Order: sequence, then C-alpha cells, then structure tokens
Amino acid sequence: MKAVLFEKFREPPRLVNVADPVPESHGVVLKVAATGVCRSDWHGWMGHDADIELPHVPGHELAGTIAAVGRDVTRWKIGDRVTVPFICGCGSCSQCNAGHQQVCLDQQQPGFTHWGSFAEYVAIHKADLNLVALPEDMDFATAASLGCRFATSFRAVIDQGRVHAGQWVAVHGCGGVGLSAVMIATAAGANVIGVDLDPAKLDLARNLGAVAVINGREADVPSAIRDLTGGGAHVSLDALGHPVTMTNSILCLRPRGKHIQVGLMLGEHAAPAIPMPKIVGQEIEILGSHGMQAHRYGAMLEMITSGKLDPARLVGDRIGLEDAPEALMGMDRFQSVGATVITRF
Repeated sequence: MKAVLFEKFREPPRLVNVADPVPESHGVVLKVAATGVCRSDWHGWMGHDADIELPHVPGHELAGTIAAVGRDVTRWKIGDRVTVPFICGCGSCSQCNAGHQQVCLDQQQPGFTHWGSFAEYVAIHKADLNLVALPEDMDFATAASLGCRFATSFRAVIDQGRVHAGQWVAVHGCGGVGLSAVMIATAAGANVIGVDLDPAKLDLARNLGAVAVINGREADVPSAIRDLTGGGAHVSLDALGHPVTMTNSILCLRPRGKHIQVGLMLGEHAAPAIPMPKIVGQEIEILGSHGMQAHRYGAMLEMITSGKLDPARLVGDRIGLEDAPEALMGMDRFQSVGATVITRF
C-alpha cells in the first residue's frame, strides 16, 4: 500500500510503498477513505511523543470501510462504514471498566503507538470496543474530522465543561478544535467569545455562532473578556496549547469558573507556569480533556443528525496523500482555516 512515512524526526516524510497491515484477532483493517492532518501529527513528527518508534506512519483522524476482520471480532463485518476515536481503549484496565476509555491505562493510538492513517489501509485494535458506526449520509471527510478535533471539543464542552444555556464561554485558539468548540458551545445555548490572531479564523468563529471575537494582537485578552461578560467567562478553553493561551484562559474567568485545557502542551511548553494566586483565591477549576470514548459518540451524532451541529462546515482543504508531507510539516504555521483532510489516495 501507499503510505506517508518518516524515518527521522523533523526530516521530510516520504510517500512510499509498504506492506499492507493484517488485523489482530481482536482488530480490523480499514480502507482509509479520509484522514485529517492535525497539529498532534505535527507534534509526533517533531519528536514530542515518546510512544512513536521510527520509522513511522502518522495519522489519527480517520474514517473508512472495514477491509479485513480479526477472528474474534463479533460486532463488525467487511464493508461497514466506521470511524474511531483517536484513543483506543484496551477494554480490561480499571479506567476502561469504568467507561473512561479516553484515559485508558494501556491505550492504543493509531499514528502514535502504531502506524496510522496517512496510508491506504490502517489497523485498529479492539474493534468491538472502539469502532463507531457512521450515519449513511455522512461523508467520509466530515467523519474523519470527528475523531480528534470535533469529538475532543464535544467532550471538553459538554462532559468536562458542562456548558449550559446562558453561560459565557471563551475559546482561545480558533483552529479545528477551537472552531468545533465554538459550534458546540453555541448549540448548548452559551454565549461564546472566540479568540485568535487570524482575522479569517475569527470571521469563521463568528459565522459559527460566536457572539464576539477578540484579536489577541490588538487587545489585552483577559481584560477584554471580563469587560464583555461583566465579570469573566464561566468556562474557558485553551484549544491551542500554548503558555499564553493557557494563561489568558485562566485569567479571563470569573470566580469559581472552569478552565479546560484541550490543546496539547509538549516539547518546550510541557511545563508552563500557571497563575496560582488566581486559581486558589478565586477557586478556579482546572480540568484536562483528552479525546472522547466511543460509547459517547451517540450523543454527538444525535446532535449532528438533528441539525444542531454541522461539522461539515469545519472541513477546509481536501488534499491527496502525496500532498500530506507538506501539509504535515506546515502545521506549526497555523495557516489553514478549517480542517485539512486527505481524501485522495
């Protein structure tokens, strides 16, 4: 099969031919129909993820059809249209047994713990636990965008943030994760403020429901949010993963507000300083949010099929597999508006 592979961190990946994967007894092999290019893939290529062993094929936001089924799989058959969370649970640890596969103690992540979906085929582990059936009318590019960015935002806003109607929600960073959060929080009835440095992304945030937007180059972000909200946001998300956006997210909150850290902080930003006096003095909650388990996809898909959410609006450029190396290496420049998705293999 064709696949995008890198043999050294930070060196250009290449489009090569490699052996097709074979399903494990509990797994399946998917024929990839679409796969997103995500900043997490860029972190992996940079060498920020200890799970990656070289040589490596990246890619973790994916959708496709089942091409091969392991002998112990009972719920799925060849030809089924599916997607998968970017974190696959093991099914036997204490967290999986409690339904928290997104923090599985022995988790598998396509594109990190094993070869991913920048390829014609990809192997998925523990298929009966981790696969999600797709609505027949959902196109694969939209489905691929669910696996990391949209599902991660859904859990951050709905399950972790417990956002409800009338609250003020600030979203720092209007890339794929942030724009998803804007749409989801708006659908939950919140008043959303989008924050970014790119006017085009701020325009899209407003089009997706943000009642106000702030350009971080032109304003003191925490002060501007406190002024807009009459005291601070109830919930604020760092959807980018940078010390500045994290700090702004915490400082913009009203007393007893919630900060949700969604964007990864890796490499030189792995241990940022945090404004502890604000956290202690105003009883600020600090929560992480890490993907979403397969069994929670139903609630998200219901909102999509009912028309309350439209993740198709977040799909940006559709590219070929041969374009993936350049797209991956350019993820640190934050240039694309919407999710870049590989749809041609």
